[in-house]
Amino acid sequence: MRNPLSERITDIPFSGIRKFFDIAAEMKDVISLGVGEPDFDTPWHIRDEGIYSLEKGRTAYTSNAGLKELKIEIAKYLERRFQVSYHYDTEMMITVGGSEAIDIAMRAMLDPGDEVLIPQPSYVSYEPCAVLANGVPVIINLKEENEFRLTAQELTDAITPRTKLLVLPFPNNPTGAIMQRKDLEAIARIIIDHDLYVISDEIYAELTYQQEHVSIASLPGMRERTVLINGFSKAYAMTGWRLGYACAPKVILEQMLKIHQYAIMCAPTTSQYAAVEAVRNGDEDVISMREEYNGRRRYLMHRFEEMGLSCFEPFGAFYAFPCIKEFGMSADEFATRMLQEEKVVVVPGTAFGECGEGFLRISYAYSLEKLEEALNRMERFITKLRQQK
Repeated sequence: MRNPLSERITDIPFSGIRKFFDIAAEMKDVISLGVGEPDFDTPWHIRDEGIYSLEKGRTAYTSNAGLKELKIEIAKYLERRFQVSYHYDTEMMITVGGSEAIDIAMRAMLDPGDEVLIPQPSYVSYEPCAVLANGVPVIINLKEENEFRLTAQELTDAITPRTKLLVLPFPNNPTGAIMQRKDLEAIARIIIDHDLYVISDEIYAELTYQQEHVSIASLPGMRERTVLINGFSKAYAMTGWRLGYACAPKVILEQMLKIHQYAIMCAPTTSQYAAVEAVRNGDEDVISMREEYNGRRRYLMHRFEEMGLSCFEPFGAFYAFPCIKEFGMSADEFATRMLQEEKVVVVPGTAFGECGEGFLRISYAYSLEKLEEALNRMERFITKLRQQK
């Protein structure tokens, strides 16, 4: 009997995040700091709009590219918040989360052998999406001493004649790193000089704590080279609604939409109606949740300092990336032992790329009460390790 499976897919490993949740599912009294999901309910006025759309019988397909009303509101939002302008009809589409947008952007843009520059540590889907699109992932290892930002020199060193795309994953999951305007301006000059394109994943754009997010698409010469990806999961606590969007020059978006037509048809109708309310009237909700995350962020950094645990300060998303190299064990071993001995779930940094070795991803998308108990257990575990040394 012939092998029913594609070698390409079987060569792609499963997500390194899942192992710890599978183990934790069999244990009692586990506290998880591993999931990148807001612990807030979707604000009521947004849920109410989804319910209302169902009551009104709005259960048919929307257009492939999404509700016109939603796209118009997104265009207004992007102009208002990030000073970048897109035409709702020809340069925007609604997707099933930001993940679908990443996938179809790569499939629309890559030919076999085209290289995709992927800074890591970063979100787990970029590399497999590049492989599935017949691209060649080229990893750029980000460094703690640079606050895990992508530098101009690192980008320049990674470019070859086959390079076509750069993934720009900021604000960053898992590190919480951000890129300032001056960082992006240096990157943009190199992109233009080498005639490259960018997939800018800005799903955490609303979750920055000391300065406003800057989209690379807003810089001179970059709008026509950028696929801007965003969504509703993180900022509006709408993970289960599965709704994102992509903005790009018409020539790129047309081909992305073609893939979407055949593979998806349209994003969930109910979610789209709810998202209209979110983007139109959800600014106060975003501010409130961001302030809460910021309080948790400060608490986390304070506790790390008390523990003597090294961690650069994250300025975006809702993750911290503390260093555990002093303990002389792999991130996987550290996370496994802490789960077994103290029943706390964290994610080893290697789940987000090999250069994540020696680090852990800790999510602070949890209540202060849960964070306090989890960090008490973590402190007990660390104290025991130091005593054993």
